[in-house]
Amino acid sequence: MPIVLGENQYGKAENRLVRVERDGDEHRLVDLNVSTALAGDLADTHLTGANDKVLATDTQKNTVLAFARDGIGQIEAYGLRLAKHFVGQLPSIHRAHVEIEQYPWTRLGPHSFSRSGEGTRLAKVTYDGEATVEGGIKDLTVLNTTDSEFWGYPRDEYTTLPETKDRILATAVDARWLFSSTNVDWGKAYATARTSLLEAFTNTYSYSLQQTLYAMGTRVLESVPEITEIRLSLPNKHHYLTDLSPFGLDNPGVVFHVGDRPYGLIEATVRREP
Repeated sequence: MPIVLGENQYGKAENRLVRVERDGDEHRLVDLNVSTALAGDLADTHLTGANDKVLATDTQKNTVLAFARDGIGQIEAYGLRLAKHFVGQLPSIHRAHVEIEQYPWTRLGPHSFSRSGEGTRLAKVTYDGEATVEGGIKDLTVLNTTDSEFWGYPRDEYTTLPETKDRILATAVDARWLFSSTNVDWGKAYATARTSLLEAFTNTYSYSLQQTLYAMGTRVLESVPEITEIRLSLPNKHHYLTDLSPFGLDNPGVVFHVGDRPYGLIEATVRREP
């Protein structure tokens, strides 16, 4: 059987970029990790080594940096600018992916900052003549000390997990959402989606992490009409009640040890009906 080249792309991954907005005495910090990937009529470089249709990955890196010179703004808009530029540079480039992570910093003073735990903002832009934009957040760690149960599941000879009517529920939210268009107030949409995730986690009495996930996804879709679907990945950060009886002590739900791995991983997509 003949051997042929399949789908392929190439790019410059994890271009670290910090921009300081110097508007007066109070500075603003924008901290990004940008990855680019291009696809198109690029078979020759795989099959023959010809590079005449290739926009070098170093050029992609330099473009990411140069485009930051005049401002970044919302990362979704910045990604759109980059993706459209790459597709327009060479006839051989038909599609561009731009993925961006924005790291949060908390202001300490006019020009002083500390890294915060507010979650990493995400954007993914695909452009091939038409644009698709995704937003998201990851590393948003949340915890409820009560109002969570887990019981009623089938038991077999390998089941050792005890049922519980009161437990700690903790997870690190990884959420990615798809926008219906590019005519969006990106900053408002992100802030509303993030708030919706936190509110749903806080206000849902949980009988399972799956139920909490669905409540979080539903709240985002109800709050941001431009979002058509949201994909959530929630690891269950287990907290186990510690047995203090060997030390002659009781433990009325106050001391826990935290399990690292293995861990439960709950994933689902919540979307609007077509």
